[in-house]
Amino acid sequence: LFNKSMMKESNRIAILTSIASLFNVKSSVPTSFDSVPVLNNQNATFYHFLGERTDSDIDNLWNLFESALRYSRDQSAENQAVVSKYFDMAINKKGNGNSKITMGLYWIAPETFMNLDSRNEWFIYTSGKIPADVVAGLPKVISKINSKTYFEIVEKMKAYLQSSRSSLKDFKELSFEAWRYSEEYNKKEKEKKQGQTQRDSKGAGLADADVDTIHYWLYAPGTNASKWDEYYKAGIMAIGWGQIGDLSVFTSKDEMKCKMKECIDPSKPYRNAAYATWQFANEMKPGDVVFVKKGLHQIIGRGIVTSDYQYDDSIEDEYKNIRQVNWTDKGQWTHPGQAVMKTLTDITQYTEYVEKLRALFANDEDDITEEDAEEGKKYPIYNKTEFLEEVFMDANSYDTLVGLLKFKMNVILQGAPGVGKTFLAKRLAYSMIGEKNPNRVMMVQFHQSYSYEDFIEGFRPSEKGMSFDIKKGAFYKFCKTAQDDMDHDYFFIIDEINRGNISKIFGELFMLIEKDKRGNELQLLYSNEKFSVPRNVYIIGMMNTADRSLAILDYALRRRFAFFDMKPGFNTEGFRKYQEGLDSRKFDKLINCVERLNDVIASDDSLGEGFCIGHSYFSELKTVDDATLTNIVEYELIPLLKEYWFDQPDHVSEWSENLRRAIE
Repeated sequence: LFNKSMMKESNRIAILTSIASLFNVKSSVPTSFDSVPVLNNQNATFYHFLGERTDSDIDNLWNLFESALRYSRDQSAENQAVVSKYFDMAINKKGNGNSKITMGLYWIAPETFMNLDSRNEWFIYTSGKIPADVVAGLPKVISKINSKTYFEIVEKMKAYLQSSRSSLKDFKELSFEAWRYSEEYNKKEKEKKQGQTQRDSKGAGLADADVDTIHYWLYAPGTNASKWDEYYKAGIMAIGWGQIGDLSVFTSKDEMKCKMKECIDPSKPYRNAAYATWQFANEMKPGDVVFVKKGLHQIIGRGIVTSDYQYDDSIEDEYKNIRQVNWTDKGQWTHPGQAVMKTLTDITQYTEYVEKLRALFANDEDDITEEDAEEGKKYPIYNKTEFLEEVFMDANSYDTLVGLLKFKMNVILQGAPGVGKTFLAKRLAYSMIGEKNPNRVMMVQFHQSYSYEDFIEGFRPSEKGMSFDIKKGAFYKFCKTAQDDMDHDYFFIIDEINRGNISKIFGELFMLIEKDKRGNELQLLYSNEKFSVPRNVYIIGMMNTADRSLAILDYALRRRFAFFDMKPGFNTEGFRKYQEGLDSRKFDKLINCVERLNDVIASDDSLGEGFCIGHSYFSELKTVDDATLTNIVEYELIPLLKEYWFDQPDHVSEWSENLRRAIE
């Protein structure tokens, strides 16, 4: 019970200090427990519940313990036979497995017994740190190995460790290195995933990787919710597919899918399964809200996620993938409509559906809501300093933009594609808020089909399709949220604002968004409700000046916004530091070439400054290689030039060659 995964080091030290005093132990009390394998808190016993174990189970555990101690002192064939007998008895009991039993033996005598927990197994068989010929000579590990297989692995690994080929000399060093390297590997993989998420976010205007936006999940605890009572009591949620091992070692959904085909059933597609396991391990976060379903028509609980992903190989069934959860509600509620059939679904984007699920619990007494979880959440501090470190803009331009937004309350960022408008807009909002709080920032994207009904309110078919109900739009809901929190500023961001039919989308709100009209009420078109735009709501729009297909902005809207021109940030201090950090001669030559090209574009009567190539094409590079630069030139810049100078092929040919020569 000492080696639990949630045990604090301070508590371990306190326990050992007391034991040392009680038994007069003279050795120094350990102060670090890195690499000591631990068990999940909910699965920390080696015996099962009363009624699910035989009278001899615990006696057999003691016999395994005693015989293992004897064998560690005298490794005779006779002593090994006794250990083997009780090993096979213990490992085949409900709740036990390779990880748990071998972990216990390692605790008893780490010089003699090797732990086969998930870290060690991954390090030996998969990491590539053990020579291929050694791995090829080892027996395969199945869910419950027998003593013969275990001792064969132990003896072969011991022979390798004691040979001149290995820098590790015993099982303790092996266990420590497996822990150290897996931590390093997992950290790199996490950074890689976060980096990709952040790059995707900058391109698509999604949530920032370092901002913990609350997500809502619909979850089935086993077939027909068969695991619900067990998980509710244990304070956990778990999903299956444990046959493929620790989910944190996979770098993509495709890797998970391939492993499922390999380990479970090659004939199945596993598309939804791989998506669920990927989200459970990588996208779900502490603070997220989980709604528990049973079948297609019943909700039976709700809770708040409190831990990161955990893998427990000692669990007997396939539900080895775990997260700790504070279950706040347990009961029976009728599901609004029909639930999806998947085990785990991120329903965050379906805002009306989420509101219906939340409404089921609105009147519960002593309810711990997601708002309670939100209140205690700390967001990263974000101000002008952080903004200028991330955004390639000079301090004077930042001050001008902030002043403009505070004065006018509505600003449009305009510039060519690639100058970082979307990336800047959210960070501008965060810098004015003072922290990266996604709950006070909302982004939508206008398009030709976007309407007043999407933005403010409109009639939509009811669930059964027999009538029409008034549904509120994104801007209406955002304003109502801001109105309930007038002490804080809120920022509504509209991407591609000039792609929508502005008059149609804003309707009567043309007047309400003006600074001196904030707080004034007008009657809405459909509901006849009185509505106003709060004084604490700032609107940031974005538009590409290089888009020839777009109509000129409605004049009535144009005079209600201030317009801020965004230019390429190649000459900013931030970009120069970034460029110096890459330390690449070819990259420097390419940037110089692009700056000369921008001078030509700016002076072209048919183009102008609004068509200059932005710095975002070259951002977020950790290292620079020939393939990366070639891809930027051939598949991003040259196609752009062909569009700009579609009627001047000589210009395209000349500057295409200039760009190619820059990276030779």
